[in-house]
Amino acid sequence: MNRIMKAGLAGFATLFACSPAFAIGDTIKTAIDATFAPHAMPTLDGKLEGFNVDLINLIGDRLGKKVELTGAQFSSLVPALQAGTYDFLAAPVTVNKERSANLLFTEGFMDTNFSFTVPANAPDYKTLEDFKGKTIAVNKGSAYESFLRDKEKDYGWKVESYGTNSDAMAAVLSGRADANLSGNTTAAWSVKKNPKLKLSYEYATGLVWAFPFRKGDEKDRDLVEKALECLKLDGSMAKLSEKWFGVTPVAGTTIVTPTKGFGTPGFEGYVDDDHKPSCDNLK
Repeated sequence: MNRIMKAGLAGFATLFACSPAFAIGDTIKTAIDATFAPHAMPTLDGKLEGFNVDLINLIGDRLGKKVELTGAQFSSLVPALQAGTYDFLAAPVTVNKERSANLLFTEGFMDTNFSFTVPANAPDYKTLEDFKGKTIAVNKGSAYESFLRDKEKDYGWKVESYGTNSDAMAAVLSGRADANLSGNTTAAWSVKKNPKLKLSYEYATGLVWAFPFRKGDEKDRDLVEKALECLKLDGSMAKLSEKWFGVTPVAGTTIVTPTKGFGTPGFEGYVDDDHKPSCDNLK
């Protein structure tokens, strides 16, 4: 996914450098990868559901705007954003140095941590060292596999790679692996669906998911961020976490805590100011 995003950014480097901002009108036009459960996934009647689907509709509600949400392949999202097809992307996009040089991000709406999933009757694992000597199943080619293999000698675990994360989870359920490593939301979704699994140690990456806008569109970025801050304050984000992940957020975490200023601190596009997050005067 990172390679696809990189290609999209490079292909539109000239375009977004000189594109004017496209102000959000009465309808928010946005898009998401429709196959990234539990953030977005198709329903039997052809619609979309998921954490980010609910989140973007709540943002529209707080701003008094309709939402036109399109499901598309992840590889097409950034080019379409830069071409002006969408106001911003509702897809979870990890903020990093390369992306923030080419896109304008809101503050994070969730931490993008790595989570271990283990059998429900497994002991509690509280550190990476607790997995020493364990067999860990992982999706082949993912960032999680790279993380495990980079630290394989340091922590003495055995890494077994599978074609899909579902297959890796099945290895844990069958006893062929002691644990699975995946994204925190994917892990929580798997546990929510299967009582034979439980969440285990969560490794903090220090990175967040945020909404990307075109460069130069600070006005609309700030507007959407104010709505996001409101949802953190009024408990809506906590309710979405409980609904889709079965997890009650810890106080102080990104999903329930407004960030000072506008944008993601430490990355290009961040503006340090003293505005006070609230749910007033958003419409």
